[in-house]
Amino acid sequence: MSTWLTPLVAQEFDGRILVVTAPDQWSVEWNESKHTLLLEGLGPVCFGHPVSVVFRVEQERLKRSQMDLFAPASSAIIAPPERPQGVSVGILSQRYTFGEFVVGRSNELAMAAASAVAQAPGKTYNPLFLYGATGLGKTHLMQAIAHEILAKNPACRVTFITTEQFTNDVITSIAKRAMPDFRRRYRETDLLLVDDVHFLGGKEATQEEFFHTFNAIYEAGRQVVLTSDRPPSEIPRLESRLVSRFEWGMVADIAQPDLEHRIAILRQKSRADRLEQAFPDEVLEFIANHVQANVRELEGSIIKLLAYSSLRNRPVSLELARDALRDKVRSNEAKPSRSSRQDRLRTIQLRVASEWGVSVEGLQAKSRTRAVTVPRQVAMYLSRELLGLQLVEIGLAFGGRDHSTVIHSLDKVTTMIGENSEFRGRVEKLRDSLRNEA
Repeated sequence: MSTWLTPLVAQEFDGRILVVTAPDQWSVEWNESKHTLLLEGLGPVCFGHPVSVVFRVEQERLKRSQMDLFAPASSAIIAPPERPQGVSVGILSQRYTFGEFVVGRSNELAMAAASAVAQAPGKTYNPLFLYGATGLGKTHLMQAIAHEILAKNPACRVTFITTEQFTNDVITSIAKRAMPDFRRRYRETDLLLVDDVHFLGGKEATQEEFFHTFNAIYEAGRQVVLTSDRPPSEIPRLESRLVSRFEWGMVADIAQPDLEHRIAILRQKSRADRLEQAFPDEVLEFIANHVQANVRELEGSIIKLLAYSSLRNRPVSLELARDALRDKVRSNEAKPSRSSRQDRLRTIQLRVASEWGVSVEGLQAKSRTRAVTVPRQVAMYLSRELLGLQLVEIGLAFGGRDHSTVIHSLDKVTTMIGENSEFRGRVEKLRDSLRNEA
């Protein structure tokens, strides 16, 4: 019970209604169903009359990482301190530092580039463009740069925003006829950190303002750091002048962590939250083996296991982990073995190559001619649909392409299927044939 009640905070009380905030919606719903009557029953004892208890999500904690649910609230975030000239820092997670970042083969280039930027902002790798699938640490590295620079120069003017926030600010400023203030606010910053720039695609007015903002900061010798789920050249409907500027500095990708890296991440998380005694090594290895998508899913598994342990009033063990994470285990067991998947992947490549009159080697080559690009995209699409392969696995099977190229290929085939009935027929025929052979 203490697991659920300890994080609660009494936010408002008007004599009749007590508003209590919880870390997230899950906690709100759980406490409403389990503890409302308990707390309301204490009203007459404490106040001499009935009291209604209302649970709400604490807005500030919505911006914290998932793991902070089981860490002291005081260490979760850094409030936005005021900086000289009226420029303030956005909300930065205290966990998102270089010391908390676990380096492996999948992210060592990005880590090295981020460290270099933190040491010499505006001079090395400007802009720094980090890309990769969601939940792999792009925002962590971006904020780590800000922490490092602020530690050395507290007067540094930092702006940390998402592309959505930037877009909304553009719209609001236009509506209020306050564009001069908008431009001054952004263009006078020393360090501009922008998350999810792939959402700039197709927003003409926002791209126009972002272009001039970027130029002003860059030409003044100040640092820009950007993140995206794909490299600049593959962001749809992004103006070429922005693509070229995003590629001026360093473009570094972050891939999915391998098994050893995932185990190291879990150990780091357990140390950070003082859970070493609660999580035996065999449990961490079990989680790492069955949760492979990204770091956020690893964190979510730990949270789920902690909650399950609390509800069952049992210590964390391998048996408990199998029970709590049975959905992960079941989905992995449903997948074909690695050797079987490789055989079926080879079959898909052979069948697609034969249908389009090209070679399997051509599908795996670096060539970008239409003769091989379309069948390569189809083979990637079928590999994803029939085998459920991860983006990284598909990329490796087709010449070592990165995950963003695979995403583009899947999107392209999906679009072509919807627009071209002849193409759709060819793909469906291949798909049905391959399913019948499985």
